[in-house]
Order: sequence, then C-alpha cells, then structure tokens
Amino acid sequence: MVRDAEATKKRLLDAAAAEFAEFGIAGARVDRIARAAKANKSMIYAYFGDKGQLFDAVFAAHVVAFTEQVRFDATDLPGYAGRSFDLYEDNPATLRLATWYQLERPDGEPLQVVVASNRSKLADIERAQKSGVLPTRFAPVELLAVVRSVAMSWHTQTPELGASAPADRARRRQVVVESVRLLVGA
Repeated sequence: MVRDAEATKKRLLDAAAAEFAEFGIAGARVDRIARAAKANKSMIYAYFGDKGQLFDAVFAAHVVAFTEQVRFDATDLPGYAGRSFDLYEDNPATLRLATWYQLERPDGEPLQVVVASNRSKLADIERAQKSGVLPTRFAPVELLAVVRSVAMSWHTQTPELGASAPADRARRRQVVVESVRLLVGA
C-alpha cells in the first residue's frame, strides 16, 4: 500500500479542525483526531509536532481560507462585513476556532499569517482614509476591530439574547451591513 502524505495531512487537518472547534486546544484529544482521520496518531507528531502546533496549522489554514473567500475592500467595509457575516453563518467552525485562538493563545507566538492579514487590511484602511474614502475619526485598527465585531455580532451573543435574534438571516445580515455603513458614513 502506497502512503499519500498529502491526503493524510489533509484528513488530519480536517479532523483536527472539527475537534478544536468543538473542544478548544485544551479539550481536544490527539487520539480522537487520529481516529477521525483514519490515521496513526504518530503521524500527527511527524507532520505537525505537538497539539499546539497542530492547532496553529489548523487556524492558519482557516485564516488563509477566510482571506481567500472573503474579499477585503477598504472602500467597501459594509460589503466586507456582510461577506464576513455570510462566512460565519455558513461555516460556524471558523468563528469557533477564532474564539478558541483568542481564549487559549492570548500570549502565544503570533501566527505570521494573521499578522500579515491584519497588516494588509490596516494599510488598506489607512490608504482609504488618506484618500478621503473613509472617515479619520477612528484609527485604522479601531475601525477594523469594530467592523470585525459587528460582522461577528449575531454569532457571539449569549444563548439568551441569541434566542431573541431575528430568525431571518437576511435581516441579521442587513443589520450588520447597515451598522457598518453608519459607522463609516457611507
């Protein structure tokens, strides 16, 4: 039997993404990941290192996928917020992984893919501000943080408040887009 290393890595990343999304880094179990991927547990260590490094690989892959699927346009932050909302709605594991990353890695080594993504967005916002397309009452980092928070807002509520959220996805998306439109004065 010929081993396909790339296929095994993909199965491990997919299984790890599901495990980490559900249980976080601390709660995830390498044996469950290996079993779900139909791979030997030793392959996780051979390909990725320890469990923390496996999480970093999973999260980095999700960041790359997010940036590929959700086009960032500093001149259309309401549209970006809407596209982000759509991805969170369609792929809740992405937001769950981001939440676990924030909770369990606040002082960890920064992931370069995240640093690069943020740096690019902040530079685009700064250019849009300098050209007069975006208001300057907020620093680029403040504006990006608020836009991201608004895009995630329906997905990060307590269950009690979430139960009162509009059932209509289109309405929730409209609230996100219109909120950002008001924020940037578009």
